[in-house]
Amino acid sequence: MWLTGVLAAAAVLTAPKWLPARVVALRGKVFEKVNGDRAITFPNADVGPDRFEEVYGHPAANGRSRGAGLSDLFWYWLSPGPEVHQEHLEAGPRYDDVARTTRALLSGPGDVLSEAAARCTNRVLDEVVTGPVTLVRLRDLMMPVWAEYFHELVFDEPCPRAARDLIVGHADDVVRSLKCVSLRHPARRARLTRYLARRVAAGDVRRPLPASLSPTEQVHYLQGTFFNTAVVQMSEAMAHLLLALAQHPHVAARLARDERYFAHVLDETMRMYPLFGIAHRITTADIELDGRTTLPAGSVLCFSYPDYHATGSPRPDVFDPDRWEHPDSRAAHHIPFGVAANRPCPAWRLSPLALRAATREVLRRVTPHSTVTHTRSLPSGGPCLLVRAGESPRGLGALGAFLRVRDRWEDVWRSVVQLVLGTVMVLHAHRLRLAGRYFDTHDTEGRPVRREPPSTQEITE
Repeated sequence: MWLTGVLAAAAVLTAPKWLPARVVALRGKVFEKVNGDRAITFPNADVGPDRFEEVYGHPAANGRSRGAGLSDLFWYWLSPGPEVHQEHLEAGPRYDDVARTTRALLSGPGDVLSEAAARCTNRVLDEVVTGPVTLVRLRDLMMPVWAEYFHELVFDEPCPRAARDLIVGHADDVVRSLKCVSLRHPARRARLTRYLARRVAAGDVRRPLPASLSPTEQVHYLQGTFFNTAVVQMSEAMAHLLLALAQHPHVAARLARDERYFAHVLDETMRMYPLFGIAHRITTADIELDGRTTLPAGSVLCFSYPDYHATGSPRPDVFDPDRWEHPDSRAAHHIPFGVAANRPCPAWRLSPLALRAATREVLRRVTPHSTVTHTRSLPSGGPCLLVRAGESPRGLGALGAFLRVRDRWEDVWRSVVQLVLGTVMVLHAHRLRLAGRYFDTHDTEGRPVRREPPSTQEITE
């Protein structure tokens, strides 16, 4: 009996070391089983990293949503309006119309885009950093920054606090459900939809919206592209960047002296912690790679950014910005913004400018310190201590130790929560079948289609 008690106690005490990884593996199996796609993940034994970009950029690897069970899951997480989210629109005139609008809203002189990022960052830091040491979660710190930033880009005016709260509430709900640490809250998302509907109806958007979309679709397009994906991805990018600097103070010190070093730091951050784990595409025709390998039409191709990035550099698990001093672009295996042949991220120009400006302002005002686990998915949001410039607080080591222990135990319960809530949401998305039902009644341009009723013979067979 006492042995059982000892073993149970040992299992509990060592749980932070073994339980999260086991739960992550189990969650992956649940997702794979419920999704039901005959998916092919790259790179693999037949298509290695040397051909990864060839397949990714193939003209037939251009399906976005129709025909993949994975689409039902992503549409579920990205609601409302996933059918007009730029990332999930099928190729065609409607996508071209939407993409033109996105590029127009993201455009502007580099100095203007950078200055806006610095201004928004400083406003938020003024609110948050009120003492010598401030404990934050980096994603939560940065989300109001990018909420204000993209509000200015879309409406060409400062973001009211009430609007910022709506945007942050919506974006936070999306990212927390994506990471399976919380269920969706459609009512919270709908509050932002109503605000944007009023602004669109009043003609407040600084560029004409896609004429191919209905007024409701225009609202959903803005909400999904700018106040969901843009805010979430930029907040995630900044969380990874600042957490990496917090855990590599020599890199932060060099960056503070030489801002030109930023490009290497950003490249290394995006190499180790790409914002996308898996990007999926559906083949619209057969892809013949060689005499032995053909990817049939309708295949779901899953491109693993972390696996691909890990194959292009020696010591891939080591954070080393210096590796980008003299990179071999052909061997680097680095696609932080996707590939040019298959819809690269529309913010590929804006993002580095804005991230550089925001990072400069953060490092000018605080020094980040953190001892937590840094993973690509970062479900913790990146707990971090911000030490105000010029301060030398006592007890920083003790605070770091507290952060480390708290993070390890949070990871235990969080992994269990992710398994339970992730399974619930995957099953719910599978039952709702949002993408599948949409394409049952619409073509790829969003036009309703009439389905002929089955013949008597078909019914009886």
